[in-house]
Amino acid sequence: MSRRCLLLGASAAALSAAGCSGGKDAGEGQAPDGSGAGPSGRGSAPSGALGANFNEDPRDLRFAQLRELSTSWLRGFLPMPEVGKGAPGSQRAVATLLDAHNRGYGTVLSLKFPYHKRALPAVGSALMEAELARVDKVARAVLGKVDILVIGNEPFLESRRVDRDGPALNRFYEQLAEHVVAYREKHFPGGCPTRLYMGALNRLDDPAEQTAATRRWLDFVHSTREIEGVDIHPHVDSLDAAQEYLDHVVPHLRSDQKFLATEFSLVHNWRAHMRDRIPPGFARRYGIEPETRVWQLLRRAVDNPFPQEKWDAFLAMSPWFHKNRHYLREQVQRFRDTGKLAVATYGVAQADAMVRDIGPAKQPWLLNSLYATRTVRARQDGGPGRTTAWFEDFRELQRDRDRRRLEHRADPP
Repeated sequence: MSRRCLLLGASAAALSAAGCSGGKDAGEGQAPDGSGAGPSGRGSAPSGALGANFNEDPRDLRFAQLRELSTSWLRGFLPMPEVGKGAPGSQRAVATLLDAHNRGYGTVLSLKFPYHKRALPAVGSALMEAELARVDKVARAVLGKVDILVIGNEPFLESRRVDRDGPALNRFYEQLAEHVVAYREKHFPGGCPTRLYMGALNRLDDPAEQTAATRRWLDFVHSTREIEGVDIHPHVDSLDAAQEYLDHVVPHLRSDQKFLATEFSLVHNWRAHMRDRIPPGFARRYGIEPETRVWQLLRRAVDNPFPQEKWDAFLAMSPWFHKNRHYLREQVQRFRDTGKLAVATYGVAQADAMVRDIGPAKQPWLLNSLYATRTVRARQDGGPGRTTAWFEDFRELQRDRDRRRLEHRADPP
């Protein structure tokens, strides 16, 4: 009998003893607000929380920023090849999340397996065993500490087309998930506050990307009692495109499962306007050549950051941005309206990778961030600049029910 059959055939009592199984019926063990009661106070299940995301690079993140945003949740991802270069706890993303955990924040760690230029390891191969050994190192460092561990970052983008069109991708990630489940049951027989999710699905707004592999992915999540849901990354051009993700994923979840949205944005909408001329009124107000294109202005802002007022004016006077100024509010509300959102996280700061080689065809990720750390000068109080529309709506979306008891202390040097 395969390891998966053994795992899935475990009795309900055994799964309950192992903790974190996600196998309860809807409503069982729930707190009055519906957030759920986990194996410990730190492990209580989130329901509809909104947090901040730094991806793999937390260098521009400060805990003072999170306090200003009033959020209690933080997410990052770990590229697994980095595990071979040192202890997982010393990697920037993991160290930041463990620090956040010690301060009381809810934390989400995604494991990234970059195989877009090489074949995925076959189950049972030496390469697969080496990958599982790296997973064990991470598990030792984070299980019982991070609130949510996501097995995978963007599998359908971080693999070769030949692998994701065939069974190789599914077999690889199913083996990873089974391994993590077995590791957790072995090392936390009395219960573990770390919940397991599979992640993350991309491009589901394109019917051509709703494939046999994505269906098998969702079927695996549904049938594996220890997995508590799936992550989605709706980087799209409209709210309706993001709705395609919800319509495709939510019906596949069990009654006791939820979804994460650890990345989401309108970046494809922004990219469609990179070759537009800047707003005429903005050009006149600031003495800029009217033929200047949006991407050129963004490059100027990175090279010589704007005052806050100038950045606000540029976005407010750009029709493609202004009409979407409440996108964050509207998207999070759609997530919450499903009743199946666990945690959504939104980009907190403009990182190095966002401001390299800005051009007309590059994804303008820097327009998504809550803090405009690279395009806006520091405020008079020393705080970083903001993308005001996102910042204000993000704060308004924070709910008392999602707040955690945080320890407020200085940022590390």
